[in-house]
Parts: sequence; C-alpha cells; structure tokens
Amino acid sequence: MSSLGHQLATSVLVVGSGASGLRAAIEVAETGVAVAVVTQRPSDNAPTRERYEAAEWESTVAHPGDTGDRHAADTLRESRFLTFAERHTGWDLYRNLHARARQLAIPVLHHVYVTRLLVDDGTVFGAYGFDLVDGSGHLVHADSVVLATGGHTRIWRHTSARRHENTGGSLRLATEAGARLRDPELVQFHPFGLTGPDSTAGMPVSERARDVGGVLLNNLGERFMTRYDAENMERSDQATVARASYTEIKEGRGSRSGGVWLDLSHLPGETVLTQLPRLHRRMLELQTLDITRDPIEVVPTAQFSLGGIWVRPEDHSTDVDGLFAVGEAAWGPHSANPPTENTLVELLVRARVTGHAAAEYSATLTGTHRSPAATRAAEADVRRLLSADGDQNVRALQRSVRQLMTEHAGVVRNEAGILAGLTGLDEIEAQAMDIGVHIDIGGFRDLAHAYDLRSTVLAARATLQCALERRETHGFHHRSDHPGTASAMRVTMLWSQATGARREPLPSLPATLIEQPADTDPTG
Repeated sequence: MSSLGHQLATSVLVVGSGASGLRAAIEVAETGVAVAVVTQRPSDNAPTRERYEAAEWESTVAHPGDTGDRHAADTLRESRFLTFAERHTGWDLYRNLHARARQLAIPVLHHVYVTRLLVDDGTVFGAYGFDLVDGSGHLVHADSVVLATGGHTRIWRHTSARRHENTGGSLRLATEAGARLRDPELVQFHPFGLTGPDSTAGMPVSERARDVGGVLLNNLGERFMTRYDAENMERSDQATVARASYTEIKEGRGSRSGGVWLDLSHLPGETVLTQLPRLHRRMLELQTLDITRDPIEVVPTAQFSLGGIWVRPEDHSTDVDGLFAVGEAAWGPHSANPPTENTLVELLVRARVTGHAAAEYSATLTGTHRSPAATRAAEADVRRLLSADGDQNVRALQRSVRQLMTEHAGVVRNEAGILAGLTGLDEIEAQAMDIGVHIDIGGFRDLAHAYDLRSTVLAARATLQCALERRETHGFHHRSDHPGTASAMRVTMLWSQATGARREPLPSLPATLIEQPADTDPTG
C-alpha cells in the first residue's frame, strides 16, 4: 500500500456524493470557489433505483393559504417541539443533481474511503483515505470540509440503507475531529420494510399502500391496529404503526420471518394496479409476489437518522473550525417525528446553505493550517489496521452490533434493555481488539469494514447512552418504562467521546409558532 499515492488541494472538500453532498458541492461551484467530492461509490454506481421506486418519495411546501409560521408550526408539532433552534421524486432529484455536477465539471474521487479528517489546533485542513481497489493513499488538503456521508441507520438489523453506507462513519469522523453529536438516539423507523430478499431487505414499501386501504395483519389474521389506534388504524402516524408492529412481533404474533403482513388482497385488483403500479411490478420482480392476491411481509426498519453531528442551524458549521455537516450526517429540525413530505425540500435548502457557508469560510481565510504530524498519524492508523491478524471476523462483529441494537435500542426501549446493550457493546468492543484484516483480489473492502466496525461501535454507544438519558417518550423514541411525554424535559442530548451523554435545555419557542392552530393532533 502506497502511503501517499494521490494528493489534491482544493478550497472546499465535500465527503459524500449523495443528494446532500452533490447539492452542497454545486452551491460551492456556482459561487466560483474550487470544490472536489470524494466518495466510496465507484464511478459507474448510482443509488439503486428500486430503493427510490418502492418508497415513492414525495416532497411538499406549505399548502396554499398557509403562512410560513403555519407550516413551521405544523413541522414543529410533528417533531414534538424538540428540535427548535433559535433562529418516483427522490430518484429524479438525484439524477438532476448528478447532471448539474457534471455540467459544472466538479471533480469526483471515486471508490475512496475516508478514514480520518485532518485537524490542526481545532481547525480542519483536509482528509485522508485510501482507494478501495488498490489501497493507495489519498491526501486531500482543503480550507473547509463538508461531511455528507449519511447517518447511522445501518447499525440496526433492518434498515433501508445500502449495504456499505450509513454505518455511522460521519459520526465517527466528526467526533474524532473534536465535534459533538446531538440526539443520536432519535431515529425514524419506517413501519413497512421488506423482510427479504437479502439484497433489498429493509427497503421501505410505499406509504401509499396504506393510504389506498392496505391493512396490517398478524399471524392470527387479526387486524391488530385496533389495539393501538382504533380511530386511525393503519393511517396512524409512523411511530405508532411501527411500535404496534414491533409489539406484535415481540409478543409472538409475527410471521416466521419476524414480520407482520401488509395485505391489499381485499381491494379490487384494478385499484391496486392503478394506484400502486410500481410497487406491484417491484414485488413481482423481487419476490414473485402478486400483491393483488398475496400479502407483503414487512417489518419496522431504520430509515432515517434524525439526530447526528451538532451544527449551528444558520450555517451548519460544527465545533471544529472549517468543518460543516449536512444531510443525515447532521441533526435536523425534525428530531422526534419528521413530516415525511418535508424531507427532500429540507435536503435541498440545508445543503445549499451549507455549501454557501463552506465556500464563504474558505474565501475569507487569511492563512492555511497544515500539520504533517496529523497526516502521519492518519497513515499510521491505516497501516496498523492492515497488519491486524487476529481471530475475530470484522463482519461478524458488525452483525453482532446490529443484532444488539435491534434487541435493545430498536422501536421500543427501556432502561434494563439499554444497560444490557451497553454491556454487550463493551464485550464486542473488547473482541474488536483482536480482529483480522485480509486483503484479496477483491480489493481493500475488508479494511473498509474494519473502519465501519469502529464507526458502528461509536454510533451505537452514543445512541445507547443518549437513549438512556432521555427518560421520556417522544415520537420515534419510545421508552416503555417512561410511556408519557415529559413536557418538562424539553432537552436535547449532546454527546462527545470525552463527556458521554449530557442534557442541554432547549430555547423557548416563539409565540407565533406555539399559537398556530394545528391541522392534526399527532400521537406517539
């Protein structure tokens, strides 16, 4: 492995080539500032289309006649007022961002795994990584860095994340650089994730399936939502439906594969074919399943990281000078329970703000920070892992973390389970001291798995410790030992490697938002 096979200097470095990363990079380029993108994805890889088609992502803005305050108030109600800080759509969105980035000739370094952000005296000056194919080192000097590498949903067994993404790498990179996390315990669980096949397990089924009349059944054939929300049934909010399915499975009324059934077979076939044509086609392709006749086996799946790296809301800067974060990497305004329709609009707006701020920071610098010692430490860390020849299998340990998090910090949590999870995580971390890393003709993917394991353990620990401290139920954070929403506990959880989980009070909400009339009265 070459220590410094490739070197590059740019004004702004964006780590991650998803929609958030591309939008941020586009904003930087359009301001006339030099920008480069580094990504694990190979040059011929785009997000798997079926992930977008089955979910049928939507986007919205304020309804006609709504004021900005009214839309903001509805958003905050859905989030349980936890995240206020003072001040076939998804696929098309990505394609257009990708095309615009090519048009602007933004350089992209493909199949490069970033192992460490380079920091000198509290200021970021670039990143270090390696090529997943040949192992050559990559050193990128930059005045500012934007982390857009996703969240940590892949630390659960059922997840909508792609295989090698969302393992918590953004959280590890940021905290090792000196940043803090905010509310990592808050994660959105989609109630309708596929149980298989392996290549698409966890992929969320379109919400339209329940909107057109789909019903949830347990292994007794009961429409079990009558026990959890008899008024709204399957059209209850996502957190309540996910919790209901989890409870049915946990109490032994689930399917053999550990799911429940989403059934459309009672509807006229023409309704299903007209309203859900893409879902019908995809289920035939994936499972040879005709949803006009047969139910879909589904399970709650970790879909979206609602907490993440602590950032300033006005520009998405972090505790580390020159370091910014956006997308699932950063905490958002919807922590407890996001309105799904806001997701894509929020992505575009926040990524634009972040890119502009990173470009502006870079343009106003009067000097540069460089630390050869930090670069040497990053190189040495890679060499140390490459020489690891222990008995523990990295991927097996990752699976152990995912199973642990599903069992102890999934849809429903309690103190005893969280403490058991922390004990189990200690044991896994001890085993990880004896891992073996093996390079073969397939490249350096095993080295990437070793770093993924490090990220997964850190993200799991932050999630468990913050979940333990948040002794209340809010949206997707459900504590069965604290089922009531503790309005007096309006706090955010801040986490760092040095301090662990700490509570911080939230600022008061403006009266203009509190007094807005509600369209709905969400529960959960």
